[in-house]
Amino acid sequence: MDAVVFAVGNAKQAAHYYSTAFGMKRVAYKGPENGSRDEVAHVLESGGARFVFKGALRPEGELARHVAAHSDGVIDLALDVPDVEAAYRQALSAGATGLLEPHVEEDDHGKVVMAAIATYGETRHTLVDRSNYNGPYLPGYVAADPIVEPPAKRYFQAIDHCVGNVELGKMDEWVEFYRRVMGFTNMAEFVGDDIATEYSALMSKVVADGTRKVKFPLNEPAISRKKSQIDEYLEFYGGPGVQHIALATNDILRAVDVMRAQGVEFLNTPDSYYDDPELRERIGQVRVPVEELKKRRILVDRDEDGYLLQIFTKPVQDRPTVFFELIERHGSLGFGKGNFKALFEAIEREQELRGNL
Repeated sequence: MDAVVFAVGNAKQAAHYYSTAFGMKRVAYKGPENGSRDEVAHVLESGGARFVFKGALRPEGELARHVAAHSDGVIDLALDVPDVEAAYRQALSAGATGLLEPHVEEDDHGKVVMAAIATYGETRHTLVDRSNYNGPYLPGYVAADPIVEPPAKRYFQAIDHCVGNVELGKMDEWVEFYRRVMGFTNMAEFVGDDIATEYSALMSKVVADGTRKVKFPLNEPAISRKKSQIDEYLEFYGGPGVQHIALATNDILRAVDVMRAQGVEFLNTPDSYYDDPELRERIGQVRVPVEELKKRRILVDRDEDGYLLQIFTKPVQDRPTVFFELIERHGSLGFGKGNFKALFEAIEREQELRGNL
């Protein structure tokens, strides 16, 4: 992943929130002060994770329209590729829609090659080769001071995976898109009772590149008694889009403690999840006592490769759309299948409070 790019209603305030609450460090900026007349952008990093927050300076234009239609959300999952021209031509020959032809942008720091293709909804993949560039982000951006003093130890160090929500009946279509256009493979799939509660259900398949560094789970709603979390997202976002971004951390306990202290709201898992004797039997020995996980409402799951610890935030904007996951992996390559029921029940409790279940 090169970057996750957001369109937001107020880029300055969004950058401040992610600096303070997520411990990210601002490294680059563009705006009127350096020649950008229509948009402003703040670039934040935490280890290898890079977020870009873009805001419109005028009511007309694509950014303003996107925020009006969808509220704050992800517009671009940018990918680092070794040969932009070859990747773009391959994508188009396999049926992708081109949004931006391969081109070079340059400044005193070197050259960047970029192109872009369309994916689900209004999301795009910008293909980036920055191997001949040593600037703070891209040409047109200048180095920027941190908004607040960054923490001595970062809360997370990489993007683990990015989850997309698509309409009913469209999941397999997009799985095939990633296989045909980008050479991704089907890493996992979850259907039926794996991913259902008493009231709602969804289906999910995970596509990934050969290195497993880029992983895109894709969700669609399933027929159920009540409105699923995917239905709620599609309604309030106004169509398909990025549902959540999972952030890889080496110390989930500390990350949760400091982020919660900074105002980040996490989903609440009931005591019964931790008190279930089957849980302790299933997960075996993990690096922290279950009591410490219970105190923070962190979920735990084990598979044949190891175990993982994970927790999910509540939506981070007014609409119940985009949220985040913190994940600490110890061998496991999975996505917490054993936690799906508990997670979805927690999401349903929030949906019910919003009147959307």
